Amino acid sequence: MGALNGADMAFMAFAALMVFFMTPALGFFYGGMVKRKNTLNTIMMSLAAIGIIGVQWMLFGYSLCFGSDIGGIIGGGDWLGLSGVGLAPDPDLAKTIPHLEFAVFQMMFAVITAAIISGSIAERVSFGAYCLLILLWSTLVYDPLCHMVWTSGGIIYQLGALDFAGGTVIHISSGVSGLTAALVLGARRGYGSIPNIPHNVPYIILGGSIVWMGWFGFNSGCAIGSSDIMVAAFVNTAVSSMMAFLIWMILERVCYHKVTLFGTITGGIAGLVGVTPAAGFVEPWAAAVIGAITSAVCFVAITVVKGKLKYDDSLDAFGCHGVGGICGALLTGVFATKAVNPDGADGLLYGNAAQMFPQVVGVLTSILISIIMTLLILKVISLFLSLRVTEDEEKAGLDISLHGESAYMKF
Repeated sequence: MGALNGADMAFMAFAALMVFFMTPALGFFYGGMVKRKNTLNTIMMSLAAIGIIGVQWMLFGYSLCFGSDIGGIIGGGDWLGLSGVGLAPDPDLAKTIPHLEFAVFQMMFAVITAAIISGSIAERVSFGAYCLLILLWSTLVYDPLCHMVWTSGGIIYQLGALDFAGGTVIHISSGVSGLTAALVLGARRGYGSIPNIPHNVPYIILGGSIVWMGWFGFNSGCAIGSSDIMVAAFVNTAVSSMMAFLIWMILERVCYHKVTLFGTITGGIAGLVGVTPAAGFVEPWAAAVIGAITSAVCFVAITVVKGKLKYDDSLDAFGCHGVGGICGALLTGVFATKAVNPDGADGLLYGNAAQMFPQVVGVLTSILISIIMTLLILKVISLFLSLRVTEDEEKAGLDISLHGESAYMKF
């Protein structure tokens, strides 16, 4: 049993608060991208995750993620209702902070991961179906992946896969599941013929900037205390996102002769996604390379591949989080070094080509579980509820149709 450390406790409380703030900020980020008549519905989908997933986490989600190992796949019922998760440290999970503080920090991750999915299915998904989707998805996709990747008994952890803050657990899973749901629901009315232009770019910049800020707590908090690893993760988060931001600016200038605010903030987010699994394992120069590569790959996925394949990933949750998460997870296997984190591993660049195997397995596992379980969940929900709104509701706008209010009242 470890001893409580005041500095670690204060830092982790602040990091948890920063991650919490990311979810309503994501609502603004997404809300600015949609048509004005769907603003509140889009923001509400992020806010709904706070209540739904927060309560799920308290009742059984945390126990399924971090409870005693069952077959390397899921946790047991040790901590249902957070029973037994007290103010003392835990020797395996939280050595210098209260176990309860670790649990609430991890809660914020579960909340925003579910909210990311809404970015692929915005402007057409039924609100009731969405609420059921994220509840079942968190239970059947997020919780098992979290256990497999982040607990000592998990099968992906046992393989030696490195995922510092959630490349496979958070970004690949939410991005791939979002795309799967988007394909099941079908495209928005008029997609491909009616321009889908963001209605409020300042909302996008406001929300995206707060998400960017919160990401420093998101990544550095996974050091679970104030330490040299925390500093490394903090610095790498900055370096990767700034490089990705710059690369997106250059690509837009070269390809379209104009640099957009919407595009460049997307580039910054892509860099944050890419460095997430690597943040506590790589040197700053490697984080910059990861940011550059991830930004370029996401740029192509969003501006070229999406148009060629004609799938309606509404707000590019897959193009940014799914694609970026895959890039980051694989590049972690290339650039990781024990010189930064002795508890990690050396990657391909440091003479350990074998590290690529668990990284690839982790990526494929996340993709397969996300696709299969999301399809199953949507099929079950469709037996009881309509997955998408009616044509009339979509035409009128989901703010009025589903919530009875409007973001922009006319007087």
